[in-house]
Amino acid sequence: MEKHWDAIIIGGGPAGSTVAKYAAREGVKVLVIDSREKIGSPLQCGELVPSNEQLEKLCPAVPEIEDLFNLPEEAISRRTSSMGLVTPSGKKLVYPFQGKILERPIHDQALVKLAEEAGATFLTKSKVIDIQDNNVTLSSGDTFEGKIIVGCGGPHDPLRAKYWNEKSLNIFVKFMLIEGDFEDRVDLFFGSTAPGGYAWVIPKKNGANVGIGIQKKFSNNTNLKEKADKFFSQFKGKVTYRGSGALPMSGTIKKFTKGNYMLAGDSAGMVLPSNGAGITTAMIGGRVAGQVIADHINNGKSLVEYEKKWEKQMGKMMKYSKRGIKWGNIMFNSPDWLVDASFNSLTKPFIWRAINCRPVLGIY
Repeated sequence: MEKHWDAIIIGGGPAGSTVAKYAAREGVKVLVIDSREKIGSPLQCGELVPSNEQLEKLCPAVPEIEDLFNLPEEAISRRTSSMGLVTPSGKKLVYPFQGKILERPIHDQALVKLAEEAGATFLTKSKVIDIQDNNVTLSSGDTFEGKIIVGCGGPHDPLRAKYWNEKSLNIFVKFMLIEGDFEDRVDLFFGSTAPGGYAWVIPKKNGANVGIGIQKKFSNNTNLKEKADKFFSQFKGKVTYRGSGALPMSGTIKKFTKGNYMLAGDSAGMVLPSNGAGITTAMIGGRVAGQVIADHINNGKSLVEYEKKWEKQMGKMMKYSKRGIKWGNIMFNSPDWLVDASFNSLTKPFIWRAINCRPVLGIY
């Protein structure tokens, strides 16, 4: 295999594959390295994304939504038209929400195919153990050289771990896929059900993705396993898969670029803290990174343009999401009776604005 590349991307998930696609289609020589045998497996999240129409409303500064989120139909398990926010007592606020529930392995493989069609090369079953200057070393002993190196390996990305001394709040999650009949509505559960985080029921074609994430400091010495076991016990049906993972919930880090190094997706904190959305934000950031890489390689433009363009497209939304999680940590971690009381017709629009990364009082 070729040893010298314009760009080497560590991690081939939604962020990495999107970086690769948008850089490669401008003629950039791109190598994507991933430790997994098949990108997209094992499953690691709740699989919910907004519809393109919903996303255009949520992210009005992001251009060409249809070009970025052009999913094959087989990657979509189910569509939903509403979302419920639920207190520990079962009190529920329901909102209109146009969403798509993915078949995540199929979705991620579709992104890989698009990147390969653009000209990117993928190297799987290959673990990065070191990055030094322009060189990436694998556990096999192989070394590759890249003019630009991009970390898209999630919260524990090796590039970020070595060169970024910035801590993030990671919420650890457990989830399962379960068979059965579920309503055509996404439900999120707050309060003592999931201290400092939330639990979810996301309907799929023949069942649901059910999960929970908590913050340890709000859990009153109850661990994630205990909370997960209690939440999962109310659902009856055959469990076909169990998984776990971590969500970076501090929002974006201060800098995405250092010299010829870049971060995108979860490794850059591109997860909206107020709702945990990370797939779409990873792809938005990945497209910007890929375009900037192409402009750098082809025209000598600065990689710092990456941060400027992200800020223009997603900066305001991320700012309000960070505010929203602070507000939510106060509201949703109050005693259950107070959480119940705060879920009412008067507060309903303000709660939804916070969840959707809008200023709670509507003032920009």
